[in-house]
Amino acid sequence: MTVIPVIMSGGAGTRLWPVSRESHPKPFMRLPDGQSLLSKTYGRAAALLPQGGTIVTVTNREHYFASKDHFAEARLPQHQARFLLEPEGRNTAPAIAVAAAALAAEYGEDAVMVVMAADHLIQDIAAFKKATDHAVALAQRGLLVTYGIHPTAPETGFGYIESGTSLDDLGGCKVARFVEKPDLATAQDYLRSGNFLWNSGMFCFTVGSILKELQMHAPEIAPLANECIASSPAQESAGVVLQELDGVSFAKLPDISIDYAVMEQSTNVAVVPAQFDWSDIGSWNALSQLVPADAEHNRIHGDAILIDTRNTFVHSESRLVATVGVEDLIVIDTADAVLVAHADRTQEVRQVAKQLKKLKHEAYRLHRTVARPWGTYTVLEEGPRFKIKRIVVKPGASLSLQMHHHRSEHWIVVQGMAKVINGGETPLLINTNESTFIPAGHRHRLENPGVLDLVMIEVQSGEYLGEDDIVRFDDKYGRTR
Repeated sequence: MTVIPVIMSGGAGTRLWPVSRESHPKPFMRLPDGQSLLSKTYGRAAALLPQGGTIVTVTNREHYFASKDHFAEARLPQHQARFLLEPEGRNTAPAIAVAAAALAAEYGEDAVMVVMAADHLIQDIAAFKKATDHAVALAQRGLLVTYGIHPTAPETGFGYIESGTSLDDLGGCKVARFVEKPDLATAQDYLRSGNFLWNSGMFCFTVGSILKELQMHAPEIAPLANECIASSPAQESAGVVLQELDGVSFAKLPDISIDYAVMEQSTNVAVVPAQFDWSDIGSWNALSQLVPADAEHNRIHGDAILIDTRNTFVHSESRLVATVGVEDLIVIDTADAVLVAHADRTQEVRQVAKQLKKLKHEAYRLHRTVARPWGTYTVLEEGPRFKIKRIVVKPGASLSLQMHHHRSEHWIVVQGMAKVINGGETPLLINTNESTFIPAGHRHRLENPGVLDLVMIEVQSGEYLGEDDIVRFDDKYGRTR
């Protein structure tokens, strides 16, 4: 029997703005212990596997390099990473369908998929593995299995599962029905009944079972998923198996969740009542619970001074935050945005992100520090005709061979050595405290030939300084397509 964890890593996490943004979504957020949700998910997936097992991640192409870095951070060299890269978001049913189609071709229809969300937090790995062993046993009987979480409060932000007929002595049951997010009175009734579980959004089934149920309840999806996989050849690079999903065939797949497409339609669904801790980190209130509280029920992550303050959470990434005479607040400070919200209204933070997107404000998509395959850049200051960046290039990494129509650039090396192509074909070596000037229209490339990070200050000047003023001629990360 082959068990394959499949990590769904999509969604913007808009309720956790301004830390979670479109180009840096919730799975990449650092928790108070310094690890990301995605890195923790990789570790949880690895716990299910023998040495040498495969972990599949379905994510957007733009998030591949960051995901690969987080996989490496999880320190799982004995496991193989496989990525299915979506050209655009298409919800969970298409993501699971293309994963099932890919695994059917590689491992056959008896392989068991354990579908996990990249942005959930589970601390008790042993209990998670025990629940998964239970789920796998039921999946081998042909059932579609979901993980149910015992409610600890009348939560109105989660969907619920009503347990039906018992299937074994371990608490596994057929699912009587799925229930949408209830109102408070209904959620209180569910809690009292003891027969309802939170719907965690995690699943376990054989490849053949999910493809059969998709054919039965959403017959348009499975053939399109097979077509997409057939049009998307896999390739291996540095020990990672990479499959970029064909954009034309993937766009034909409907935008629908696996719950609506299959789970709520099927009569062949079971639920495993999980005995582990679980959180979908769906709001700043949920994340604040990971930080110890003081005597006034305040929680601090970062540098803060709280005076006459109660029941307040402060998250500060780089600056000192001070509060005086306040209570019941959420204060989130980042380099370019500050969120202040009442603790009872953190679910409404998504409205801020929605409004920013409507206004086409960059704070919806980007942080001041932006991750790139080769490292990061940070916007330090900008004006009508200039922009100053701090650029960090990882050892052995290089930017694309590129050109700008509307701006010139001045590069000053402050740490390490830069290998630069500037107009000609012969590379220049630029040492610390040295610089080079790149006129608009010059082909240029920056590379770090050393073993330590290369740090530079870039001063841009010109009539237009947008990130889209880049013409790429060659790129080791495939961004010339």
